[in-house]
Amino acid sequence: MSDDVDGVIDGVAPRLRALRQRRGLTLAELSEQTGISVSTLSRLESGGRKPTLDLLIRIAGVYRATLDDLVGAPELADPRVRPRTFYRNGRAIIPLTRENPDVHAYKMVLPPHPADAPVEQRRHEGYDWIYVLSGRVRLALGDDEIVLEPGEAAEFDTRLPHGTANASSTEPAEILNLLSTQGERVHLRDVE
Repeated sequence: MSDDVDGVIDGVAPRLRALRQRRGLTLAELSEQTGISVSTLSRLESGGRKPTLDLLIRIAGVYRATLDDLVGAPELADPRVRPRTFYRNGRAIIPLTRENPDVHAYKMVLPPHPADAPVEQRRHEGYDWIYVLSGRVRLALGDDEIVLEPGEAAEFDTRLPHGTANASSTEPAEILNLLSTQGERVHLRDVE
């Protein structure tokens, strides 16, 4: 094995530990989600065991990361993201970032939604930012609901029950959505 390959493999252990800690997971929690024993995970993170493709794929699935993210593969010379639209609950969701274990960016097209229908709410770890590109969007946060207009943005902790729906029953709406799986808030500096 060349020194370059050995260096990449040696770099996996601290990267795995850092990703798990950023996610706020214990070895036991990661073990439960991956089906990999705590002792194997511990040896992977300490460098006592060489990673196999099977183990890395299972860990990458939990972190929603690519294998390149786990092994620290060099960035491609082409910075363009080639999104593949997918659909969930009638929404077109277009990923705007490569698989990044820390922040996910999406453009979403929200289908028309009946005005009298409730907004479905969920909760999960993370922090969310929404920016309305076109249309009007209903944002439900627990017992409260507001309507966002084009050019307006909202941010909130996703541990609070939340959901979005189109405020129109006839036209689609478009939003940009950033989701931080770490639950960290964006820090903006005022410019005078």
